[in-house]
Amino acid sequence: MGNLLKVLTREIENYPHFFLDFENAQPTEGEREIWNQISAVLQDSESILADLQAYKGAGPEIRDAIQNPNDIQLQEKAWNAVCPLVVRLKRFYEFSIRLEKALQSLLESLTCPPYTPTQHLEREQALAKEFAEILHFTLRFDELKMRNPAIQNDFSYYRRTISRNRINNMHLDIENEVNNEMANRMSLFYAEATPMLKTLSNATMHFVSENKTLPIENTTDCLSTMTSVCKVMLETPEYRSRFTSEETLMFCMRVMVGVIILYDHVHPVGAFCKTSKIDAPQDHSTDSDLSNMHSPSWQLSSLQDVQAFSCA
Repeated sequence: MGNLLKVLTREIENYPHFFLDFENAQPTEGEREIWNQISAVLQDSESILADLQAYKGAGPEIRDAIQNPNDIQLQEKAWNAVCPLVVRLKRFYEFSIRLEKALQSLLESLTCPPYTPTQHLEREQALAKEFAEILHFTLRFDELKMRNPAIQNDFSYYRRTISRNRINNMHLDIENEVNNEMANRMSLFYAEATPMLKTLSNATMHFVSENKTLPIENTTDCLSTMTSVCKVMLETPEYRSRFTSEETLMFCMRVMVGVIILYDHVHPVGAFCKTSKIDAPQDHSTDSDLSNMHSPSWQLSSLQDVQAFSCA
């Protein structure tokens, strides 16, 4: 945790200085086509989060069914409780696929020549705002998912039941909704502690590998510049005072955390090295913190520490 907090407290003289309007940025004509595509995805993000936050699971029903394997009524009760939950989990997973495509479209717009990442972010603020909203959603989704073990328990029960019925040559109606291939992909997704962040990391790395003529620095510089811009806005009273809501300050902090973590996943040698554009000191006393950078507990505590920092 030490290095992340140092990122939040370093000097900012050499950082890009401009205000990225997270509250009111509107697309220019040049941005509008991509902005509309991303907006169509993001409009579902709040309902996804609300649905995930309300997810209670079928723990009692599953427990009763497992403890009473010969009670047909309890088996049916557990199955009827799990099936609609699996449909909800499918919706979350399918949204991650839409988000992955949206991020790749944004990266293409924000990294293409002849402009630098700083120029892109300053000129195309509506797209930069959508990029920030994707990161903000991702951290909120993963935080909720990490706190809810019922998700994996429900899906594991679903898969065991499907497998058992397949052995008995039984086909259940829900398999028309969530077939074996879909179930396999969903299983890999929910096995991740931070599945949305993993999706964004994979999408970014896929973007880099597919665009071989585009230097990887264009992508990593876009991420590091976003971090720097957020930091400058938070630490410059003139910029900070232009935010009309405390929620925007928290949004900005979450975005900065998300970009640092994403940068660390994507950059060949990570965020905390001498060649990194993330301005963190090389403090060997925090090596143990850095080795845990990819752990879900580190990422969750990062958000908690940022919240504490914002109240300091």
